[in-house]
Amino acid sequence: MSHETATPALASATPRTAPSNPYLRLLATPGARAFTAGNLLARLPMGMFSVSAVIMIAGAHGSYALAGAVTATGLAATAVVAPWTARLVDRYGQARIAVPATAVAVLGSLALVLCVHYDAPVWTLFAAYAATATTPNTGGMSRARWAHLHRGDRAALHTANSFEQAVDELCFMLGPVLAASLCGALFPEAGTLTGAVLLMTGVLLFAAQRATEPPVAVGTRAPSPLRTRGVPALLAVFLATGAVFGAMEVVSIAHAGGAILALQAGGSCAAGLLYGSLRPAVRVGRRLLLCLTGMTALMSLPLVAAATSDSLLVLAGCLLLAGAATAPTMVTGMTLVQRLTPQAQLNEGMTLAVTALLGGIAAGSAVGGWTVEHAGTATGYAVPMCAAALALAVAAMGTRRA
Repeated sequence: MSHETATPALASATPRTAPSNPYLRLLATPGARAFTAGNLLARLPMGMFSVSAVIMIAGAHGSYALAGAVTATGLAATAVVAPWTARLVDRYGQARIAVPATAVAVLGSLALVLCVHYDAPVWTLFAAYAATATTPNTGGMSRARWAHLHRGDRAALHTANSFEQAVDELCFMLGPVLAASLCGALFPEAGTLTGAVLLMTGVLLFAAQRATEPPVAVGTRAPSPLRTRGVPALLAVFLATGAVFGAMEVVSIAHAGGAILALQAGGSCAAGLLYGSLRPAVRVGRRLLLCLTGMTALMSLPLVAAATSDSLLVLAGCLLLAGAATAPTMVTGMTLVQRLTPQAQLNEGMTLAVTALLGGIAAGSAVGGWTVEHAGTATGYAVPMCAAALALAVAAMGTRRA
């Protein structure tokens, strides 16, 4: 399917009686609902696997340190493998690469279940979980489809990126709850097994929608997006932004338990949907600076609440407000990635952004945990605020002209 054949289809999909709601218009695109449904199934397990692995491994071995080390190893492996998987997706197509890559990842998850259940040597847990690093970036593939279907339509792409960010927040809000419920109500391996089934089923449904799949740029062997001007600085912004998320998660769990984190994700999800109904920015780099400024300011609220009040209700409200800044920041950042990255390398460019985000989450978790242990939870809330300020400083230096 070429760009030329896609344009008339889009024109016929936008009748005079098109819905006024931008999200309804977006989902009215031919084929959009089908690939979105498959992608939702595939993306939900992303919030399930790490929680399920921790519960399963800690329950069998009595060590949260071991469980944390195994999941950290998987995260490190993902940071190395994911960009290469995305490059193959760009080069050979989503369906040809995503399905076998997902199959390998699912086999890794099943191997982890067997190793835990049959008390295999500890090193096998690390090897099995590392194999799940081949999981394709389903969110990035979905964004690449929107970019192909609405190429040149900034308003539609703005809405699509906002929708995808809201979906990310929803999946990472529901995934851990679903995983913990399955592991507690059924058996420790239930979360991982359910996640594996959902992932494979979702990717198969997504890959089957060939009409909306972006075409492969034949004969192009472009260099990595890392060599594109502005991309390294933007990835550094994603790295610092990931540290905001990682630190906030650890500090909030230590201060008030994990349930309160749902408020931050809920605030981000709602803000993302609202942001998508606004007009897209002409100068995306400037909009990113404004979003990061807002995030830095709002991240100070949980710090003030924890330092001056013992009320969990006050802290919950502050986390809700702090979360409202994250989705607009991520949406704007992903939009800038799409603007800077060549069309034929969109999957790789967005996967690099996600990889930087994951690296930041790992670093933020480590710094946040150290701060909580040595200075207390109230002081720990200074870590995400400082990370947001760092992201703002990096963006001001490196992306102002974008």
